[in-house]
Amino acid sequence: MQPAETIGFFAGLVTMGYTAAGVFFLRFWTRTRDRFFLIFALAFWLMALTSGLIITLHVPREEQSWIYLLRLAAFVLIIGAVLGKNLGGKRAP
Repeated sequence: MQPAETIGFFAGLVTMGYTAAGVFFLRFWTRTRDRFFLIFALAFWLMALTSGLIITLHVPREEQSWIYLLRLAAFVLIIGAVLGKNLGGKRAP
């Protein structure tokens, strides 16, 4: 494999991993209806989207493109979900 093909291959693996993680969190959400899992699923799918867009659009430096803002949004979703879960007023007995 050529270096560009190798990078594309591994980016596809990372995208698949993010997508699979999102599916797992969606499955947990369907069982519990806990908003925490739904937000995590959305965040991981957003990460998958950014990973796929970087390769598809041939972005040379992701930290200098608008795609980086999508990744930042995914991390903000994760932080918000964790804070919402830990700072929520409802506690199980």
